[in-house]
This record gives sequence, structure tokens and C-alpha cells, in this order.
Amino acid sequence: MRDAVVTPDGDRMRWVEIPGGDERGERPPRVYVHGLGASAPAYFAAAACHPLLTGPRSLLVDLLGFGLSDRPTAFDYRLESHADALATALRAAGVTGAEVVAHSMGGSVAIHLAARHPELVSRLVLVDANLDPGTLPASPAAGSRGIATFTEEEFLAGGWREVRDAAGPTWWATMRLAGLEALHRSSVHLVRDSTPPLRTLLAALPIPRTFLHPAPDGPPADTPALRAAGVTVTAVPDCGHNVMLDNPQGFATAVAEALGA
Repeated sequence: MRDAVVTPDGDRMRWVEIPGGDERGERPPRVYVHGLGASAPAYFAAAACHPLLTGPRSLLVDLLGFGLSDRPTAFDYRLESHADALATALRAAGVTGAEVVAHSMGGSVAIHLAARHPELVSRLVLVDANLDPGTLPASPAAGSRGIATFTEEEFLAGGWREVRDAAGPTWWATMRLAGLEALHRSSVHLVRDSTPPLRTLLAALPIPRTFLHPAPDGPPADTPALRAAGVTVTAVPDCGHNVMLDNPQGFATAVAEALGA
């Protein structure tokens, strides 16, 4: 495990690092970014060590507020702020031109990372990432839209327990490590989207981009526009939203193809 200070208040972002690369430095580093309430080592360790994906130096990064990283209450947890904190950590780690593999909310953060800090990202693989704001459900649930039904005061005062019960034991295993402010504020900003919208930012990125989605769910909304913007859209069979956990072989195959590995 390694860490870097990423805020003026001294808050630290942490990651698990798998050594790799070659003597000529021709293999770009690879960065894995988790989704809401998750942790990169828990969700990506098996994938990063899969025979199809081993070789590069790999960083399994926990965003500020989640997993192994610090959970500051003063941080705003906007997608742009997550991206800037991640950029600070990557620079401290000596990373440039990384291949970024990012799941769900992490995909939203990775789009901002590539747009705001282009020297840090050479390829982008989005794993069922959040691309659109959404209508809030009628009742609380474990996802970002459900969490955003609460005000922050309601969530901190006990609403998080309803989310815990909806999340189930697997998701809660990592969600319980997250700061409550991190969970709520990140969810609110996911539901609000950003300016410019995530789809606009993704379409404008001048790097290879792939969007992986679970085949049973069908293609993402407005797939023709994504493809017209140069985004490769790939279905992974036999999985749900947690593609890397549900079908490790299918996920590793799709990522390796996306990265030209």
C-alpha cells in the first residue's frame, strides 16, 4: 500500500500497487478506479493479476472518502474534485500516460480526469460507468439515486441505515468503510451530472475509449452517438453491473482487447 497527500488539509489517498513495466519503460502504467461505496483492491485485485492483464505497473486506487483512503468531512466530493485529487495522487506516484480502467462512478471521475489532466491518461476503459443524471426513485436505495433522495442531514442522522439494508452484505462490506459525507455528496453530484455533461466530455477526448457493459442489460443509452464519437462499445456476457466480479474471464478478455494487450 502507498499513499499521497491530496488536499491542503493533509488528507491522504491510498492505493495498492502491483509492480510491473519493463526496462525500456514502454509499458504504460495502469490505474484501476472503483465505483460508489467500493474499493479498488477489493473489486480489481483478481483482474489486475489475471494472466491477460499482468505486466504493467498497476495502481488500484481508492478515491478520497472510500476504502483505504482518508474520509475528510470538509471535501465537497464533486466529480471534478475527485478527479483533481486523483491527479495529485498519480503525480505523486510518478504516473503519466496511464491506461485507466474505471467502474461505475469511477468511470465518471475518470472522464473528468482525462479532460482536466490529459497528460495523465492515454487510454480509457469505462466499465458500466455513470454517463447520465437520473430521476430519483420513490424510496431510498443503495445506489446513487437512492442515496440522493435524502438530504445530507437526513442521511447522517440515520438514513444511511436504510441504504445499508438495501445494499446487501457484499456491497456493504466496502460501503461501510466509506465516509457518510463521501457517500452522500458523491451520490448527489452523480445524479446532477456536471457542466459540460459527461457525454460531451467523453465524446471530445482525443484518446482511445471503450465502454464495457453487461450483455444482459443491453447497450447503453444512445450507443450510436457514442460510437459516432469514436467510443468502442463492448458487451460482456454473463454478468451484471459488477462485471469484474461476475465474469472475471470475460472482463479480462474485454479489457485486454480494449487496451491492445
